[in-house]
Amino acid sequence: MKYTQLGNTGLEVSKICLGTMTFGEQNTEKEAHEQLNYAIEKGVNFIDTAELYSVPGRKETQGSTERYIGTWLRNRTDREKLILATKIAGPNPGLSYIRNPLNFSREQINIAIDGSLKRLQTDYIDIYQLHWPERKVNSFGKLGYEYDENEVWEDNFAEVIYSLNELVEQGKIKFWGVSNETPFGVMNFIRRAEQHQLPKPLTIQNPYNLLNRTFEIGLAEIAIRENVGLLAYSPMAFGLLSGKYHDGSDVSQSRINRFPQLPRYSSEVVFDVAGRYVEIAKNMG
Repeated sequence: MKYTQLGNTGLEVSKICLGTMTFGEQNTEKEAHEQLNYAIEKGVNFIDTAELYSVPGRKETQGSTERYIGTWLRNRTDREKLILATKIAGPNPGLSYIRNPLNFSREQINIAIDGSLKRLQTDYIDIYQLHWPERKVNSFGKLGYEYDENEVWEDNFAEVIYSLNELVEQGKIKFWGVSNETPFGVMNFIRRAEQHQLPKPLTIQNPYNLLNRTFEIGLAEIAIRENVGLLAYSPMAFGLLSGKYHDGSDVSQSRINRFPQLPRYSSEVVFDVAGRYVEIAKNMG
């Protein structure tokens, strides 16, 4: 396993992070524990989850992923050697069952972190992330920003930074980061943090793969110049880049087949482009 230092955190993390959003939906608790054990045995020390998970988000399964990790973590003695990351959900009218109101106010951030700590059965989170912005933005590879003049959003970057810093001072989190963010959001967090002499976001978790390279447009320069570590998710594009959907080795339980309501990688154009990448890979051995 290869390791790298994550941003300015000083954390040495494995190049491969175990994403766990399938725990509680596609994977049972027993299977989740088996995956966690296998990952650790292979040198992975980095685990990522969220209060929303498992995916797709449902009231019946919300928090199940953190709970499964918690029952696994409870029996271990090496917590200090593991880098554990989780996320607080942002506004979404279909997810009001998680918390209400679903926002990044100081009150809701405290409710969310306490819920995650309880489910994970740990005293602290290494990296606490804002799962997506409070304001309306393009996420998941969508292009062409459309401004909504009726959008109700109040600039509260400073309140969020102060609230997260309180969690750092309380020992509940070590570092914080963003996810599904834009250049506007990342630079505002950095600028406000510097103005108030508070810790800035040290990580950004956005999609990045051969079918979704939006990170390169504006965020790559910010990540490099401001030393904000990228936690790239969906590197295999829901498994499409593995080639299994093209050679017929996929099954009914494969993610794209099982969850047609998640259309990010299921269009004809995307399928065609992925097929061309698969051919290049085959030709190159």
